[in-house]
Amino acid sequence: MRLPYLLLDIDGVLIPFPDDQGNTPATHTRHDVVPTGRHADDPVTVWLNAADGPMLMDVIRTRLATPVWCTSWRQDATTLIGPLLGLPPLPHIDLPRPQITTSHPNGYLWKRDHVDAWLGDAPAVWIDDDFTSLDHAWAAERTAHGAATLLLQPDPRVGLLAEHLVEALEWAGQLPAAPPCESGAPHGAEAA
Repeated sequence: MRLPYLLLDIDGVLIPFPDDQGNTPATHTRHDVVPTGRHADDPVTVWLNAADGPMLMDVIRTRLATPVWCTSWRQDATTLIGPLLGLPPLPHIDLPRPQITTSHPNGYLWKRDHVDAWLGDAPAVWIDDDFTSLDHAWAAERTAHGAATLLLQPDPRVGLLAEHLVEALEWAGQLPAAPPCESGAPHGAEAA
């Protein structure tokens, strides 16, 4: 079996949403970034936990999974967010920019159909804060058909925790052994 992909979202995972009082976790530090298409005088404020970088690097060093950004930040995940966490350039899934008013236009996460097509029959652990019961049913169906799939869903007001990555690694470590990834970018990913 091939190595599973570790699909990483950003908003609600690495960048927690403010609570009802507008506060973010005390562990997170403010950064102003300028995403593609924005002017330098109109930055976006993000709150990141510096501890997330070393935790993710520990996962990368295990070589149990191939990390890939799976976020509406697209290439900006590699050029803006990753460097703030000390991460190397990672590939990303080139998600479209849908004209939607909800993240669940069909009752499930809008990214799912694109991720499903990108993954093919590859195993994956996907960390995102916005799954529905239909996404979990999709993951169970993929797994039943031989494409092991684990969905991990952090609390969007707390974000990524060490236990999410521990669970991801334990899951990946139980899959049949796979040779280390030899190619640069995974199938369908945009290289950084």
